[in-house]
Amino acid sequence: MISFENAYDQVLQHTFNLGDETVSLLESTGRVLSEDIRADRDFPPFNRSTKDGIAIAFSAIEKGVTRFKIEGVLSAGMPQQTLSKDTNCFEIMTGAVLPEQADTIIMYEETETEDDYVSISKTPNKGQNIHRQGTDEKEGAILLKKGTEITAAVIGVLASVGKNKVTVKKLPKICVVSTGNELVEVEDKPLPHQIRKSNSLSLFAALERVKITPTLLHLADNQAIIEKELEKAINNFDVLMLSGGVSKGKFDFIPDAMDKLGITKVFHRVAQRPGKPFWFGVQKEKQKVIFSFPGNPVSTFANYHVYFLPWLKKCLGLKVEKKQIILEEAIQPHPSLTLFVQVTTQYKKGKLMAKTVKGNGSGDLVSLALADGFIRVPPGTDEMTQETVFDYIETT
Repeated sequence: MISFENAYDQVLQHTFNLGDETVSLLESTGRVLSEDIRADRDFPPFNRSTKDGIAIAFSAIEKGVTRFKIEGVLSAGMPQQTLSKDTNCFEIMTGAVLPEQADTIIMYEETETEDDYVSISKTPNKGQNIHRQGTDEKEGAILLKKGTEITAAVIGVLASVGKNKVTVKKLPKICVVSTGNELVEVEDKPLPHQIRKSNSLSLFAALERVKITPTLLHLADNQAIIEKELEKAINNFDVLMLSGGVSKGKFDFIPDAMDKLGITKVFHRVAQRPGKPFWFGVQKEKQKVIFSFPGNPVSTFANYHVYFLPWLKKCLGLKVEKKQIILEEAIQPHPSLTLFVQVTTQYKKGKLMAKTVKGNGSGDLVSLALADGFIRVPPGTDEMTQETVFDYIETT
């Protein structure tokens, strides 16, 4: 059995690059850019009005002109017009192209209109209320760097430079494997000795949040069947994510099956609770990774967030950031195990605070639905006092 820190470090040492792929713009949200995105023209691409008002030539102000004849009205989307003389003006709307020979915009609030003439009530500053061409970015400038995670705001930038197709980092193909004769389908009525599948569906939903739609596979507790089906899965997927079959029971066949299939065990059993029986292995030549989690719901859920998500982020070149939280109550650590304790959270006076969720062990599904995440409590003998700061793993 190895320490949590050792297990975590070893998982992150076995990441790999899956390459790139091109997806449509609207399918790229949540993905990671594999290309630099450059401005295809100046931003903004023309001198544009930032106010509703009138566009004038400031030379008229310098001559003492305060009343201007209206030549027309300009709205966003119209081609550029030309001011014919400096005693005239154009009415102009926000976002419209500044007309040639005009260099200043005066808000409607500082004008009075009578018939075809506008009088100004306040002397303007030359060049005011204009968003100048290229002042945000010049053509060819890098707007988004390779490795940027694509958010809703990033989608807007990609659209503005005409990227209807985007090159992103590939996501791993994942097979979620459940094992156990006791498991039946969700729609079935279980017998007294059976339970409905839940771990694999929780993992399915969690993976969809990171844009991965996994394949689900269920295996009965039969060693020959497990070995045969796992061999197929290893050949067809980048990652196997298993739930169950890694403890020390007589029907826990996964570790032996992995050994026979040529998967190198990196470690088995971690000094943590929940999730102690966690098995992790790799097939380096074919870049295959196996996360074999214990079968209890809380164990599976905790290990997914503690180990798999940081592994995925590192594969994609994203920074693995640690969050911290203050526990509002005292807590007793375990003398030799790292504990992952479920908590609810809220902000108080600008600080993220946590309270523990009282559950009934690693088989308590309901407690998962009540919690916002886990705090990591390192081993120790002394009680940790109220308002101690802990590493926080968010799951909501």
